[in-house]
This record gives sequence, structure tokens and C-alpha cells, in this order.
Amino acid sequence: MVRVEPLARHPRHLDFVAGLVWREFWAEVQGGMSEAELRAAFGGQAPPGRVLASLLALEGDTPLGCVHLIDNDDPSLPELHPWLVAMVVVPDRRGQGIGSLLVRAMAREAKTLGFERLWFGTDGPGFYERLGAVKHLDKGRGFWIMTLPLA
Repeated sequence: MVRVEPLARHPRHLDFVAGLVWREFWAEVQGGMSEAELRAAFGGQAPPGRVLASLLALEGDTPLGCVHLIDNDDPSLPELHPWLVAMVVVPDRRGQGIGSLLVRAMAREAKTLGFERLWFGTDGPGFYERLGAVKHLDKGRGFWIMTLPLA
């Protein structure tokens, strides 16, 4: 059975999470975040208020994916916060509902923190629309800024 828990409860999986996020989002980005920077940020060493929550999907003690909540992920849109970022599931477990489980868990976490909506960027809007998100801004090349109301 897959469960979602705070990453802080499972620090032994911090290296796994940093590597997973780096490979999925940063490996091919010139000047992007390094695994060490991701490890520090998700391990509680980000500037105060930057990383608000990190969740981990687990089956037994095997990590399957993660999602994070940060203050802002687009400096050109400083009025939008907080942002759901770096939602990723290990490749061989995609399409099994784990990503949806992670997003819903983060939505509940954000609501308990007092937020009314989440913001995020994606090139896969259909996945998030099925979870209730709506397109907000077309950034071009199929990349959208979206929002997920936390009703």
C-alpha cells in the first residue's frame, strides 16, 4: 500500500529525492540547481519560508515519488504563491495514481497551512485538470501556469 508522509520523517531518503528531482527537472538545465542544492533545500537548509513542505510517497520503506511546496517558482510572477513543485514519480511506477495521491496530499497540507490555492507550472496540464486545476497563463511551447483551488 502506498502512503504519503513528510520527507522530514524519512531523512534517509533525502539523497534519493534530490537525485530523482535533479534527473527529472535539472539534469539538462545549464546553470540549474545541483543535487547538493536540492538536498540542502529539501533537507531544511533553504532560506526561511522558501520550502514550506516536502512529501514523500512510500511503499513499505521504498520511496516512489515526491512533491514540494515552495514560496514562489517564477520570479516574473511574484504575486503568486505558494507553488507546488517537483512532483515526480519513479518511471516504473507512473500511471498508477501515485502522482495524484501526492498532489492531493500536498493540497491538504497547503490548506492546513492556510492557503486557498496552489500555483504551478507544467507542460502536462491534462493530468492536473483531472485533479481540479485550471489553466491560468500560457507561457508558450505548451507550458502553462496553473492554479489548483483548495476548496
